[in-house]
Amino acid sequence: MNVQRPLGMRPTDIEDPQFFHKIVDCQWACPTHTPVPEYIRLIAQRRYTEAYLINWYSNVFPGVLGRTCDRPCEPACRRGRVEDKPVAICRLKRVAADNADSIDAYMPEIPAEKNGKRVVCVGGGPASLTVARDLLPLGYHVTVIERDKQSGGMMRSQIPSFRLPDRVLDEEVDRILDMGVEHRVGESVSSMKALLDEEYDAVFVGTGAPRGRDIDVPGRKEAAANIHVGIEWLMSVSFDHLDAVGKRVIVLGGGNTAMDCCRTAKRIGGEDVKVIVRSPRETMKASPWEIEDAEGEDVDIWNNHVPLEFVHEDGRLTGMRFEKVRAEYDADGKRSLVPTGEEPVLVPCDDVLVAIGQDNAFPWIERDIGIDFNRWDLPDVDPVTMQSNNKRIFFGGDAAFGPENIIRAVSHGHHAAISIDLYCQGKDLTDRPPPQHNLISQKMGMHQWSYHNSVSEVDRHIVPHAEKGIALKDLHLEVELGFDEQLGFDEAMRCLNCDVQTVFTGPKCIECDACVDICPVDCLNFIANGEEQDLRERVRVPATNTEQDLYVSDGLPTGRVMVKDEDLCLHCGLCAERCPTNAWDMQKFTYIEAQARDTWRP
Repeated sequence: MNVQRPLGMRPTDIEDPQFFHKIVDCQWACPTHTPVPEYIRLIAQRRYTEAYLINWYSNVFPGVLGRTCDRPCEPACRRGRVEDKPVAICRLKRVAADNADSIDAYMPEIPAEKNGKRVVCVGGGPASLTVARDLLPLGYHVTVIERDKQSGGMMRSQIPSFRLPDRVLDEEVDRILDMGVEHRVGESVSSMKALLDEEYDAVFVGTGAPRGRDIDVPGRKEAAANIHVGIEWLMSVSFDHLDAVGKRVIVLGGGNTAMDCCRTAKRIGGEDVKVIVRSPRETMKASPWEIEDAEGEDVDIWNNHVPLEFVHEDGRLTGMRFEKVRAEYDADGKRSLVPTGEEPVLVPCDDVLVAIGQDNAFPWIERDIGIDFNRWDLPDVDPVTMQSNNKRIFFGGDAAFGPENIIRAVSHGHHAAISIDLYCQGKDLTDRPPPQHNLISQKMGMHQWSYHNSVSEVDRHIVPHAEKGIALKDLHLEVELGFDEQLGFDEAMRCLNCDVQTVFTGPKCIECDACVDICPVDCLNFIANGEEQDLRERVRVPATNTEQDLYVSDGLPTGRVMVKDEDLCLHCGLCAERCPTNAWDMQKFTYIEAQARDTWRP
């Protein structure tokens, strides 16, 4: 006789690694899935070298990213749902990098005898360097071709040294190059066909988005001598081709490049520097902290101003004229910028830096070699395998899908390296290696755990900065001083250890509801089963965040099920401490994203 299962949600399969992985919000949000809580705990224990190695395995450039990452992990941080501010995950990465001992002894062994396969990476940016790092331990001969005199890509050419010192970038780039890369610098690739004729087994394109967008308004040609494309201007400053700018500077654009332009201008002669944006402040693309840092250095930001013309006299730029607008939204949320009807605004200036976006440029890739390009002149690239229509050619970083950020480029490099390795072995590229994961109890006694699990309301610590008057006089003085060891420890202790999971064993439960009574956020419920939306509405605190799953047990003796809202849980362990039968346990979940053949791990 078949027993019909009661209607409602199926029990959660905690053997599926993606369930608990999703609960570790910071790691889930990170494109390289860096085990954030693990390295933060190590920082709290002052085990900096181990913390650095965990980062280096996942994101390759801990020192760089600890200063410049776009921080997708921080908006996801659970601490931000307890207080206003998340844990300073990015700056803690820098604590590990600044305090780690040499990691040379922990580097993967590079085979002296190669496997016979040759891979070339075009461009020496973060995506290409990641591909090289992942493939070299597998015996591949890897060539990196870089048009500039040094590799690093946009990390070197577009991020000012007052944010990213050369010594930090050089150390992490050279670590990869010293693994045995054939490094061809000062060389531009002018033909993909010619490159393919060199008989490489695979080609990886990581050339970034090297073309800055220009602006076409009246006066652009006449005043060209003092109008500069932002990323090209930053590159000129970075490579010491330019060391001065006019006293009155306008920066057009509201992204991170615009913030780097205005802050650089302040250091090389700009006294009155304005960032002028056509959009409202709340829709600016720059990271909030980048905007704050710019305003902290006395940069004025004007929103809702649309460029009308460059004003010039006898070929010399004297100012820009703008139309004032306001944002209006239709029923679908689509924005329109509507003129306010006020008189145009004239802003005097000596130089204008145009930072309104970047585009890809592939004039060197012939259009008859089997690669399809879309209407934005981007190659048709598989988002998982990073392979193009030409099976031998792979893309990554900004070259694949347009401008993003360093951490995304590293992620692309990892995925591409897996694909290149599979391709060179003649294997199916969709047969991706699985992650490594496990669950280990943190129990040290009846009600004691091996991790710090007290939850307190502690404000986020402020990163010390160099004194403004000194910082603005030195283009190469790092403006953020970073956390010292004590501040690093204090900030690390704000982490809620989201990778330590509350694991429920139904057969041990006596349904005393002690865990429900003690839970500080009311995330535990013993209720009748139902469909997901029904359960989300009937739990003690409505579970409105459908992006995070519910943890549902099998049926209990009373016919109820345990339903836990994973979005609310603080991982404090009070339920496990209170439970008289050990039905609740605190277990650390480890999730490590697979890399190419995974022959090495620190």
